[in-house]
Amino acid sequence: MVGRQFGDGDDAAVNQTERLDRTFAALTDPTRRAILARLEREDAMSVSELARPHAIKLPAIMKHLDVLDAAGLITRAKAGRTVTVRLSPKPMREAMEWLRRYERFWSASLDRLTAYAEKKEAQLRRSEK
Repeated sequence: MVGRQFGDGDDAAVNQTERLDRTFAALTDPTRRAILARLEREDAMSVSELARPHAIKLPAIMKHLDVLDAAGLITRAKAGRTVTVRLSPKPMREAMEWLRRYERFWSASLDRLTAYAEKKEAQLRRSEK
């Protein structure tokens, strides 16, 4: 049969969509973003170190780590009783690539907003003189 069969390439698109959904969902929470920010500054941290600055209990941190792990944003390795967490950059790169495709839509709008704000500021300065 000539033409595209259902499923030809659809799995890859669905998998990418699901990965992006998990990445963006994981990033919605400020605690998870703070964890990722700390991991970006450090090569690796123990779960206890990651939990230390947060005003939530260790089980809650573990749930946040589960979400980040499911999104592929972190990796965990256990050595004895210590679990070490590392940042995994691939999902963030994929998200940034996806966002860049749409950048042209908001770049022009932001440029117009900047020009408008600068024009209004100049008008305000002239009216104050």
